[in-house]
Amino acid sequence: MTRRIYWEDMYAREFDAKVTSVEGDRVVLDQTAFYPRGGGLVSDIGKLGGANVRETVKEGEEVYHVVDNPAPFKVGDSVHGTIDWERRYKVMKMHTTAHILCAIVNRETGALITGNQISPDESRIDFNLDQFDREKLTDYVAAANAVVTRGVDVKTYFMKREEALATPGLVKLANALPPTIAELRIVQIGDVDTQADGGVHVANTREIGEIVIDKTENKGKANRRVYFSLR
Repeated sequence: MTRRIYWEDMYAREFDAKVTSVEGDRVVLDQTAFYPRGGGLVSDIGKLGGANVRETVKEGEEVYHVVDNPAPFKVGDSVHGTIDWERRYKVMKMHTTAHILCAIVNRETGALITGNQISPDESRIDFNLDQFDREKLTDYVAAANAVVTRGVDVKTYFMKREEALATPGLVKLANALPPTIAELRIVQIGDVDTQADGGVHVANTREIGEIVIDKTENKGKANRRVYFSLR
């Protein structure tokens, strides 16, 4: 299984690794800082040796680096990886923002997340709500920005699956359970939010900037979509 450097150091921009598998344009390494697409987050892109990594995907326990052309590597080669840091850092800030917003909306309304897409420039979250009062939404965003300004530390750790599932509030996805693995990765944003999550985040909310709601949409019965960006 590929060692996940992005779990140990989410600020790692470069790394060295050995090639363990090559299948056409898909390369597996013994360790990687490239975050694979999943959990609503876009994947990292960047460079692997002289090849462009256009997407990173996870299948089972393997992380595949998809390059532009048939990979110019063979098993056993040493390679140097460099992620597109500007893109990654935007995603980290967006993802932490999503957790803060979801925690506040959940606390105030009891709503769970029915879908999300975390991207570098604009992101969206779907909530299982009958309606979204614009004035209340403004209050939720103000509360989220207060968390940002307060400068809350973000920590990650692992917890036994049984313990995590028995802890109220650790799973905020509607009709979904975390993967069936022995330990779950937990992300804790101070006293604001704690939940099972495998994605990348900033170390402190002060890094986020200002949260801005771009628009809201009704996506059917009891499904409200919120688009947000940062500045």
